[in-house]
Amino acid sequence: MLIAKTIKHAKKIINEAKLKSKIIGFVPTMGALHGGHLSLVRAAKKDCGFVVVSIFVNPTQFGPKEDFKKYPRVFSRDREMLQKEKVDLIFSPSVAEMYGKDFSSYVEETRLSKYLCGRARPGHFRGVCTVVAKLFNIITPDAAYFGQKDYQQAQIIRRMVEDLNFPITVKVLPTIREPDGLAMSSRNAYLNSKDRKDSLVLLESLKLAERLIKEGEQDTKKVVNKLRKFILSKKSAKIDYIAIVDAGSLQPVSKIQKKVLVALAVYIGKTRLIDNVVIHLKEN
Repeated sequence: MLIAKTIKHAKKIINEAKLKSKIIGFVPTMGALHGGHLSLVRAAKKDCGFVVVSIFVNPTQFGPKEDFKKYPRVFSRDREMLQKEKVDLIFSPSVAEMYGKDFSSYVEETRLSKYLCGRARPGHFRGVCTVVAKLFNIITPDAAYFGQKDYQQAQIIRRMVEDLNFPITVKVLPTIREPDGLAMSSRNAYLNSKDRKDSLVLLESLKLAERLIKEGEQDTKKVVNKLRKFILSKKSAKIDYIAIVDAGSLQPVSKIQKKVLVALAVYIGKTRLIDNVVIHLKEN
């Protein structure tokens, strides 16, 4: 397994792989890897002859009061995990390497990013799009892999790839969960034992929403109100948002029909967690 810290070095290694007609698979991460990341790596390994994983905690996607400084950085552990998965290249640049001096150019998606986490975290997706576009230009992958837990992010990346004509296939894989059902996330490490138990309220709420909707409830407000009451039964919980939106456009819907996304962002203690479920309804 090779490790590149500079853009020049990464490009050299990837160009050599392409000269050997290798298909390049790419998994962008911020490190602190878990089973969700590894599921993406394994999918990339299955599809592609040369797999690149980036490890870069991207400052431009964090707000001023968010957890950039304390975000877990465990490169040695991440390296060992990726070595076991037989990844070909880790690209792990510094902030200075990625953004240089006087950086002032950004990529911004303007429609899908208005909703959900885009509304709750202004500027977040501008930072995501910018760093992913830069990584795509550096790695030049044939396929890039993302998880459904970050559903909105994946939809925005797909839109960016189409709009900006990146010759890349975006693949979105199912959310990977802990044995008790909590969606795997690097931020789960912040949870103490009590908060860890309370965090299961996210998945339980999504199951409640799915049951209500499949039993015939079509009124978005009624479903959201029931979820709100259920989540707030946990004293450690503070709701950032509960949303039921069109699964394609991410626009809010008042009547639930066809295919919707139920998305949650909830603080458990001081830790912000997200989760979602896509619900398909049969057309009458």
